Amino acid sequence: MTGGTSFVLVAAGRGKRFGGQVPKQYSEAAGHPLWEWSARLAETLSLQSNVDELVLVVSPEDLESLPGNIPAFRIPLTLAVGGDERSISVMNGLRAAKGEVVLVHDAARPLASEHLCRELLRKVHLTGGAIPVLPVADALKRVTLEGLETVNREDLYRAQTPQAFAREDLIDALERFGSGARDESEAWNASGRQVTLVQGETANIKVTYPEDLALAQTLLSGPLEWRTGYGYDIHPLVPGRSLVLGGIKVPSRLGLDGHSDADCLCHAASDALLGGAGLPDIGILFPATNSRYKDAFSLSLFREAAWKVREEGWTIRWIDLTLIAQVPRLGNLVEEMKASMESALECPSGIRHVNIKVKSGEGIGATGEAKCMECHAIATLSRKVSFAKLLF
Repeated sequence: MTGGTSFVLVAAGRGKRFGGQVPKQYSEAAGHPLWEWSARLAETLSLQSNVDELVLVVSPEDLESLPGNIPAFRIPLTLAVGGDERSISVMNGLRAAKGEVVLVHDAARPLASEHLCRELLRKVHLTGGAIPVLPVADALKRVTLEGLETVNREDLYRAQTPQAFAREDLIDALERFGSGARDESEAWNASGRQVTLVQGETANIKVTYPEDLALAQTLLSGPLEWRTGYGYDIHPLVPGRSLVLGGIKVPSRLGLDGHSDADCLCHAASDALLGGAGLPDIGILFPATNSRYKDAFSLSLFREAAWKVREEGWTIRWIDLTLIAQVPRLGNLVEEMKASMESALECPSGIRHVNIKVKSGEGIGATGEAKCMECHAIATLSRKVSFAKLLF
């Protein structure tokens, strides 16, 4: 490979400050080990023609077991063995790499962005080295034998990874000044070379302690996406049919007519859920042309609709229903109908997800003349918008 860019991902540390039996780079966040998030970042950059290969540096112990556990990547992947010091691990990764330019990244930083990497690659050619930094915002204190001393934070910055360098020059800097260096720019500066500074990212945190992993989990899981779905149903009231509402058999001389049990509460609520999730309505999912649904218990269909919505990753937050009915009187059954529908949703005990309001038709129109019942429903759904949608 003439020229080109290599992404060197350093995953050889043992994470003593993190504790636990599993090194932090293999700890899971949002369903994937930390190192894999950065490997997927390299893959994305490769698909955008910004990176040509991924070099994964692992400990000698992991070099034997890891290959069988590496998922498929759409970027050429090379494994390199790490050393006792970071500088040795990085050096081994550099020697295994083929690119003229390298992005050196910590496997414990799973949240670096494509934009940051592209900016580093754009600026690396100015001085041969480019690193992301953030100004120190916290008040700094030094503990001395005399007591607490405030440190002036002006001109102090926090360095992040990935850091971009000309590969051969970085090898030279590490060979001469790499021992004990805390990052590559330290050896680079010690060799007399200048580095270009790039604006870092607040979200690009390094997982050092267990509480950092919890924060990474939250950030990688992404923000909540909210949806609202609307449902409507109407059925005629006729003699000789049982009246079922919210899965409850209601004493009445009239019942709702339909292919199923015509439970308009469950039908409207189901359509509200399905609509919020962008799924087909109950007429398509449970068609009247299918004999399986003849006289079907609609509470079961409501339960199945809720399952389909959850399979799409949605959490059911709330369903609000308004039932318009002239007869019979239903006020004393509202709580029972709520409990029935919440049971179908498998709601935890004591947590409400369904609200039902009953309104009279006030003698107006077909509903007011007790010729039918109608129901309106609104469902509120949410789901995590995960970075995994972009990377996996």
